[in-house]
Amino acid sequence: MKVFVGDDWAEAHHDVHLMGETGEKLAAKRLPEGLDGIAGLHALIAEHTTDPTEVIVGIETERGLWVQALIAAEYQVYAINPLSVSRYRDRHNVAGAKSDPGDAKLLADLVRTDRHNHRPVAGDTDQADGLKVLARAHQNLIWDRTRHTNRLRNDLREFFPAALFAFESLADRDTIAVLTKAPHPDQARRLSIAQIRSALRKGGRQRNLDRRASEIQQALRTPQLDAPPAVTTAFAATTKALVEVIAGLNTSIAELETELAAHFDEHPDADIYLSLPGLGVVLGARVLAEFGDDPDRYDNAKSRRNYAGTSPLTIASGKKHAVLARHVRNRRLYDAIDQWAFCAITASPGCREFYDQHRAAGDLHHQALRALGNRLVGYLHGCLRTRTHYDEHTAWAHRQPAQTQIAA
Repeated sequence: MKVFVGDDWAEAHHDVHLMGETGEKLAAKRLPEGLDGIAGLHALIAEHTTDPTEVIVGIETERGLWVQALIAAEYQVYAINPLSVSRYRDRHNVAGAKSDPGDAKLLADLVRTDRHNHRPVAGDTDQADGLKVLARAHQNLIWDRTRHTNRLRNDLREFFPAALFAFESLADRDTIAVLTKAPHPDQARRLSIAQIRSALRKGGRQRNLDRRASEIQQALRTPQLDAPPAVTTAFAATTKALVEVIAGLNTSIAELETELAAHFDEHPDADIYLSLPGLGVVLGARVLAEFGDDPDRYDNAKSRRNYAGTSPLTIASGKKHAVLARHVRNRRLYDAIDQWAFCAITASPGCREFYDQHRAAGDLHHQALRALGNRLVGYLHGCLRTRTHYDEHTAWAHRQPAQTQIAA
């Protein structure tokens, strides 16, 4: 007997609904998060079946200790997108009513009738899961640093515009070193070349110290509009605080990057990823982490491209026919592939020619990058399936004129 389990999870508890093959209710209960809760769920299921492979679970997440415990029990676990659950709810209730027990029943019914339209949770290795944790944490810190540097830029525009002329990147070590020493415009103007040089050396710069110190001093002493003294003093305090936060983030990002590189190098697929043009350690780790390493997760290159969000989306209804970009996608993966394609056009003649052809046909920069990323994801899929490294000639020979191939 198959048992279908709907699990509506929250931070502190889980509402579960057990359903039979014909839709009859077998049990429903609210269980606490943690060991006691998962033990209670196993006990409920054991009342109706002793074969864990006959248990199909629907839940709106693929991560967490609870999900790992379900997988370890050998249940079939389907991570259902919350948007799909919302649309499925409308099939049964147009009034908009919603409750946690009701959603648990909904999930059980969904995996009972429509699981063929969804995929089970990917069987990624623990190594890939650990890599995903590191890659996402590293990317989160970079996004946090970007937010703080944007705040710093806005503050400097209000009271210290000369600093924006002196430093192109506000997260750079030179910027951090000088603004830590002199966050106030008056302090910055009084800095000598020797003081700036000392700050730069302390910040980690080893070359062109005198030249860079002279450039910074000249920029800091550029005439500018001044804010009222009280406002300037307040902004100087906030600038010092933001600079300290950015400096801490720089340190944490560097440490995580080292750890990420070490974990990526240990993965058996790392050499295949690094063989593709434009993929370095960080981007390669991000792409591997988001795709996962389950060899059976993607049936073909098209399904991998669809998951990446690089493949076009066709809308055909009546007389309307449109091919659009796919906006429902894994944001982290798509961001990594966009950067990958950008790096590939300088690392691969074939990628450069492909990009140029799309630009010549009228595509915008990011449209051409998306098309190139779509092509690269297909090459990655082929390399992983055949366990071979990327080869430039094999990848692009089919796009060369016939006479060129004969001459070669």
